[in-house]
Amino acid sequence: MQRARKEGWRSRAVYKLQEIDRKERLFAPGMTVVDLGAAPGAWSQYAARKTGGRGHVIGLDLLPMDPLPGVTGLVADFTEDEGLDALTAALEGAPVDLVLSDMAPNISGMSAVDQPRAMYLVELAVAFAREHLRPGGDFVAKVFQGEGFDAFVKDLRGSFAAVRLRKPAASRDRSREVYVVARNYRV
Repeated sequence: MQRARKEGWRSRAVYKLQEIDRKERLFAPGMTVVDLGAAPGAWSQYAARKTGGRGHVIGLDLLPMDPLPGVTGLVADFTEDEGLDALTAALEGAPVDLVLSDMAPNISGMSAVDQPRAMYLVELAVAFAREHLRPGGDFVAKVFQGEGFDAFVKDLRGSFAAVRLRKPAASRDRSREVYVVARNYRV
């Protein structure tokens, strides 16, 4: 966290997205980006910088986020209709170029509880992406390996031209988290 603060980032999570972006080249100036599970805002901050201030970045989280230049921050529950409605309204009908999701449930330590909760969140993120991504758009999300993971990846392959798994160096070795990078959405 000290390095992140020193470099002006909101959290060390930025290094995960930065590494994925170096390999995948996700961003371009003027893009519309949705960041689910945005607080404290490092991914939104990175997206705003990478879209050159001409893009539209919308970050949504249950927790409030200090304002960021070039980012519309929403405090809402993505699992509830009100949260989805607020996000849809903020888009003002614009198609989305990139959906990012770093959402994770509050961890109980019991995988029989945590894994289904995590899969539910990422499945909601995919449903949102399928509804709002422009053709050719991309999706990046944190996923935890475990029950339902293989079926989830297989399902994504039906909607995107390429699906890759990334385990950024900034992820803890013992963590089951990986990032799925789904490119070129096919409507």
